[in-house]
Amino acid sequence: MLRRSFGLLLLAFLLPLGSATAQDEVTLTLVHPWAGAERALFEPVLRAAEEALGITIDDTVLRIEEHMVLLPTQWAAGTAPGDVMFAGEPGLVRQAHAGGHYVDLRLVLDADDFTPGVLEARTIEGMVYGAPFTHKPKPGFFYRVSFFEEHGLTPPTTWGEFIELLDTMLAIDGIDAPIASGNGAGWPLADTAEHFLVAFGGPQLQMELAQGVAPEFAWDLVGAIYRDVLVPMLEAGYFAEPLEWTTALERWWRGDHGIYFMGTWILGMIDDPDDAAVFTIPGTLGITTSVDYMVVNAYSDHLDEAIELAAWLATEGQRLQVQEGGHIATYHPATDPDLYPPAEQSVVEAMEGAVFLTGLHDTVGGEFRETLLDQLQLLWVAPDAVDDVLLNVREAWERVTGGSQ
Repeated sequence: MLRRSFGLLLLAFLLPLGSATAQDEVTLTLVHPWAGAERALFEPVLRAAEEALGITIDDTVLRIEEHMVLLPTQWAAGTAPGDVMFAGEPGLVRQAHAGGHYVDLRLVLDADDFTPGVLEARTIEGMVYGAPFTHKPKPGFFYRVSFFEEHGLTPPTTWGEFIELLDTMLAIDGIDAPIASGNGAGWPLADTAEHFLVAFGGPQLQMELAQGVAPEFAWDLVGAIYRDVLVPMLEAGYFAEPLEWTTALERWWRGDHGIYFMGTWILGMIDDPDDAAVFTIPGTLGITTSVDYMVVNAYSDHLDEAIELAAWLATEGQRLQVQEGGHIATYHPATDPDLYPPAEQSVVEAMEGAVFLTGLHDTVGGEFRETLLDQLQLLWVAPDAVDDVLLNVREAWERVTGGSQ
C-alpha cells in the first residue's frame, strides 16, 4: 500500500537542508507535456489535486525534448523549471542521480501498487526517481470505423491481407497515402518502426535491444526488417510524407489517409472516439507502451508538498485520469475496466495476452534516442539511405549500451 509519511523526519532524511515548509497555502509549479485537447483531459485531475491537497497548482507545458536541453543548464545553476515535472526520460534520470537533482521517492511509493516493472524502470541503486502516472500503449494502426464501412474495408488477419488493404486504399479517390506518417521530433516514426521490429523480430529482440544486451546477430535481424519490410513499403508509397504529428492526425481523421500508427492518447484528441478502432500487424505478440513519469525537483522550496502531489497523482490522480479518456492506468486500483470510456475498453481488450514492452528509444535514451529519431526521419524521405541509417543507429546504440553481447 501507499506509504504517506511526509513529516519532518522523512524530509530530514530525504531532502537537502534549507527546504521550506509552508504553513499557508502553497503554490506548486507542475511541468507536463500536454497542450490543447490533451491538457483539457488533464485539467480535472489538476483541480481535484488542488482540492484534495489544499494547494494551488500552476501548470506549464514543456516536452521531453525541451527538458533534455534545458535541465542540465538549470541544474548547474541549482534550479529547475518546476517543483514536480514530467521529466523522467532515462538519460535525465541518470544525470539527476549523479548530481542529486531529483528527490528519491522510494518511501512514498510501493511497487506492489503498480504494474510490474514500472518503478524498477526508474530505480538506480535502490533510489526511485520516477512516480508513474498513466501509460500510453501503442497498440497498432488506428482507423475510423465509418471510413472502413464506407469503403468496404476490414481489419487484416494476415500479413497478405494487410498489404491487400494498403493496395485497396491506394486506389481510393482522395487518399493521399494509406498510412499517415507523424513527425515533429521524430518519435512517431520511431514508434512505427518499432512496431515492425516487434512484429517480425518478436518481443525478445526488442527487449534485448532496449536492455542493451542484444547479441551480435540481433542487428542482422534489425537490418533485414528495415531492408525487406520497411523500405519496400516506403518505396511503394504506402506511407505518407512525414508531417507534424498532430497535423497528420487531422489529415487521417478527415480521410486523407486510411490508418495511422499512434498511441492511445489520440483517443482524447479526436471528435468521436467511438468511431476509432485499432489493429496490430497480424501475429504481433508484443505491444510497446510509454509511461509518463513525474519527478520531484530537489531545488523546490516546497519539497514536502511536491512529494505529496507526485504521490497523489500517481495513485488517486490515475483513477480520475483514466475516466477522462486517452490514458491507461499503471496503478492497480485504477485498472478496473468499468472506469474506462468505451474506446479505451476496446484497446485494453485488444492488448489482452500481449507482452508489454517499454519503448526502445526512451528506454535506451541519450545519444541513441537522438540518433534513431533523426535517422528515421531520413529513412522516410530517402529509403535508399537504409544502410547508412542502420550503421549510424547501431553505432549510437553501442556507444550508449557498451555494444553487442
